[in-house]
Amino acid sequence: MVDSRTPVLVGVGQVSERLDSPGYRARSPVDLAADAARAALADAGVDAPAVDTVAGVPQFEISLPWAVPLLGCSDNFPRSVAARLGATPRRAVLEVGGGQAPQHLVNEFAAEIAAGRADVVLLFGSEAISTITALAAAGSPPDFTESPGGSLESRGHGLDGIVSMHHVAHGLSDTPSQYALIENARRARLKMSRDDYAMAIGELFSPFTAVAADNPHAAAPVFRDAVSLVTPGAANRPIADPYTRYVVAREKVNQGAAVLLMSAGAARRLGVPESSWVFLAGHADLRERNLLERADYGTSPAAARAAQHALETAEISSSDLTAIDLYSCYAAPVFIVAEALGIAVNDARGLTVTGGLPFFGGPGNNYSMHAIASVVERVRSAPGSYGFVGANGGIMSKHSTGVYTTIPYAFRSSRSEQIQAELDAVPAPAEALSADGPAVIETYTVKHLRDGRREGIVLGRLEDDGRRFVARADAVLELLTEGEPIGERVTARSTADGNVIVPR
Repeated sequence: MVDSRTPVLVGVGQVSERLDSPGYRARSPVDLAADAARAALADAGVDAPAVDTVAGVPQFEISLPWAVPLLGCSDNFPRSVAARLGATPRRAVLEVGGGQAPQHLVNEFAAEIAAGRADVVLLFGSEAISTITALAAAGSPPDFTESPGGSLESRGHGLDGIVSMHHVAHGLSDTPSQYALIENARRARLKMSRDDYAMAIGELFSPFTAVAADNPHAAAPVFRDAVSLVTPGAANRPIADPYTRYVVAREKVNQGAAVLLMSAGAARRLGVPESSWVFLAGHADLRERNLLERADYGTSPAAARAAQHALETAEISSSDLTAIDLYSCYAAPVFIVAEALGIAVNDARGLTVTGGLPFFGGPGNNYSMHAIASVVERVRSAPGSYGFVGANGGIMSKHSTGVYTTIPYAFRSSRSEQIQAELDAVPAPAEALSADGPAVIETYTVKHLRDGRREGIVLGRLEDDGRRFVARADAVLELLTEGEPIGERVTARSTADGNVIVPR
């Protein structure tokens, strides 16, 4: 008999619509999330009034302090969704931003249920960027503003250590450029040529497109081979070396997903059949060092340990997994976590159950809610199997992982706090806000702007004292686009507009 306080996932739901799809309804983010939540409740056969806690994942337009919602928004997203459902939860939570949010919420509220502080918890999120952009451009758009009232536990933006105005001033204002720094460092460590590494990205992601092509919720359900994914063209323009448009997260989507968690006691009371129960067998939540504090840009100790520790907690190995979804906003997170788990990138089990963020779609912070829903469906269809979800937020900054199975597991606390302390104890290099003198390039990228201009960005080390710095590198674009720039000796100069790199 499963203990009555054991948390179980009992319902999942996903919804989507494309602008050109039959029956397109131009749903708002609240409407998409509510429809996904209805599907999760229906999956469990549970009525909305049973829900005592709701937690929402914020859309991009409400998770950045400077963003202005084009069509307005709810000032209490979780309670707006609850109101659509006819639920009156005692607690409503708006999680911090980041792709880790859905899995972190599962981990957190599983613990809350196990401790007796919650009983029936509904988690949800959505994005309607495609619809909002189209409606705003069409003229006479609807107003999505609403104020449902009620309490809200808002957790803020969660951008500390991720967004720096100093870095933005040097061109690091977008995620492709920042992930490209990680990608190029990894390529150099592996001693791969630019062409070979680009092809490795294509070969990684081509199977993802095949999964997306069979997924009715995918934003881009089109199979593409490795060559077409990484060959620049009119529809596949360069973004930031080594990325082309096809291999970065697709944000213009209309998608929502939800997960229903409850105690085993509540599941029995509400009549949820045990065949629908899925257990959180292992989990972890860790954070990486800030970007300029990382010892090796080509890897992520926090991502690796979060993945490994979830399996350790479940007392299984990666060979026991049958359904796997690794966060795929860019190639680097997939490469790094697969390597940490000892899984080949061409493993026959596949590394995504949805199609991944560039092809299924990247619905803001909520992508992994779709991954969780899909993994739950997979393990239900194969009782006794295990599924894994790896979720990533920021610039490989925040990592939450989960292992799912129909095999009964008592809730197990992770050692995340202890592991985090070990990661934080590793010495970090100092940063030079103003950099002058001989230096060495540690990693780099070249941004390709829509108007055809290019901008070089370098992370380097001063030779005199080893301090790390960020600099614009437009004066050495030729160096950054040919051969191997990493390890090259250059000169750093500070100016009124920030640091620049010039030839030695």
